[in-house]
Amino acid sequence: MKRRIVIKVGSNALTRPDGRLDVTRMSALVDQIAWLRTKGCEVILVSSGAVACGRRELDIEHELDSVEQRQLFSAMGQAKLIGLYYDLFREYHIHVGQVLTMKENFQPGEQYQNQQACMRVMLENGVLPIVNENDTVSVTELMFTDNDELSGLIAQMMQADTLILLSNIDGIYTGNPANPQSQLIKEVAPGTDLSQYIQTEKSSAGRGGMQSKYATASKIQASGIRVIIANGKRENILVDLMEQPNTTPHTIFKTC
Repeated sequence: MKRRIVIKVGSNALTRPDGRLDVTRMSALVDQIAWLRTKGCEVILVSSGAVACGRRELDIEHELDSVEQRQLFSAMGQAKLIGLYYDLFREYHIHVGQVLTMKENFQPGEQYQNQQACMRVMLENGVLPIVNENDTVSVTELMFTDNDELSGLIAQMMQADTLILLSNIDGIYTGNPANPQSQLIKEVAPGTDLSQYIQTEKSSAGRGGMQSKYATASKIQASGIRVIIANGKRENILVDLMEQPNTTPHTIFKTC
């Protein structure tokens, strides 16, 4: 039976210091996802980066409010983002499908069932789903907290074995990761409270942060799904997590 993995890649893992999309990093992640598929893994990719991508595409000379900026840049950036993924995965003859969703689609009912059925038929036919929030219509109270929350809901809906949250940090530390005295927490048993260690600062490019990742990881772990927080900027991180887990920095939320 194939292992089903949901991989969420955050904006900070996909962008360069100047805020532009890091196509080299995207290409490396695609290479690794293609490798995972050769090892019998079904992969669902939850990708941030649309707003950051679109922000660099257009110079605006007049002011836009925060909602208008989000709608405009996500509409432009999502088209570029999915186009890049299409081209990169095509090198491996992997078909991709785009799933744009909203928080209300995860309420019990027809929309939830339709969304689940769509992604199931994609996987059954070898198509790799690439999921993102529909930022053009998801505004204010209708938004997910971030794509960490979205990826957790996808993992539960699709009954995944593992959720991998890729950011620009190796995992949860006992203090500020910049402090040499801080130590990486490698394993988290069910029911463990790490709230005293969680840094509240948010990422520069995305809406998330370690607080969000910890909340998602704890919730998903409690539902019986293994969660890994790792650094998407590390070379070969997805391959190393599978082949060299003991020497690859990460935090794993175990289920038993």
